[in-house]
Amino acid sequence: MRILRGKRFYVLVVIIAMVLFATQACKKGEEKLPEGTVAVVNGQIVTQEDFDTQLSLVQQRFPNIDQTNDEQLAEVKKEVLEGLINQKVLYQESEKKGIEVSEAAIDERLVAMRKRFPDEEGFKGMLDKMRLTEDSLRVQLRQGLAIQELITREVLSSIEISDKETKDYYDGNADLFKQPEKIQASHILIKIETGASEAEKAEALKKIKGIQKELKAGGDFAELAKKHSQCPSSSKGGDLGYFARGQMVKPFEDAAFSLKPGEVSDIVETSFGYHLIKAGERQPEGRTEYKDVKDKLLQYLKRVKTEEEGKEYIEKLKKSAKVERFLTETKKQEPAE
Repeated sequence: MRILRGKRFYVLVVIIAMVLFATQACKKGEEKLPEGTVAVVNGQIVTQEDFDTQLSLVQQRFPNIDQTNDEQLAEVKKEVLEGLINQKVLYQESEKKGIEVSEAAIDERLVAMRKRFPDEEGFKGMLDKMRLTEDSLRVQLRQGLAIQELITREVLSSIEISDKETKDYYDGNADLFKQPEKIQASHILIKIETGASEAEKAEALKKIKGIQKELKAGGDFAELAKKHSQCPSSSKGGDLGYFARGQMVKPFEDAAFSLKPGEVSDIVETSFGYHLIKAGERQPEGRTEYKDVKDKLLQYLKRVKTEEEGKEYIEKLKKSAKVERFLTETKKQEPAE
């Protein structure tokens, strides 16, 4: 199982969950490693505590991991360890390259992180959950930003995607760019609340019939929708925009797709209430034009190539590094509260 497959490469290697890894080094000539060492990378230790913390974070992020499945859990642990080793190797390389991160850059990230929470208490709650202090978070941000800069210099800067590559992908994956038939429609809704009595339903039906009568007498659909409809779309004259089959409840969908442009349906009952539907233009089934997806394809193919070349870059670094692994089977981790 590859729990991180499909994520952008920099997410794999840059502070995805504020990954913690040790920065202490073994003393030169020391033979006995400290208790709780799960790996040593070029003389720097990855501790059991760091590993357990990251495993707990992964279990929180992917709650569907079956913790009773020993084989699956062993694979997750292996990936967590390799992730910590990757972080260590990359940060060491960033130091060799002389990459430095300014305090201003760290402050900027902290401000952005704080904005994700409604108040300071929420931010501190996140730190507690991740077993971090603000000082230790700053350390992780510094390391993460250094790694990000390393990847930008050593991997991203050399990646180019040609027009031919994007066009070839477009031509070779026609099914990905199919567009189903769509219809534009407007409606007027009179709601029926869940558990409504028969009397309440009768009152709603009476109201929609009155609106229907106004329409047949020449009333403007959009104006009547603004006046009577109990859907948020009332402010737009009942306009629901374009939609394909499968996007609306079936009775509504069936009625809408049976209409010709400009036609108004009879009263349609759904789980939401009673509707009058006016059909607009149709967009036939087709294929999104290349010019409309070219930019998105460029970004997608660049992400794919970045992930591929990034993995190769990490493996190259690891081959030239001295990496020792000492992870032993530990008790199953419980997600942090």
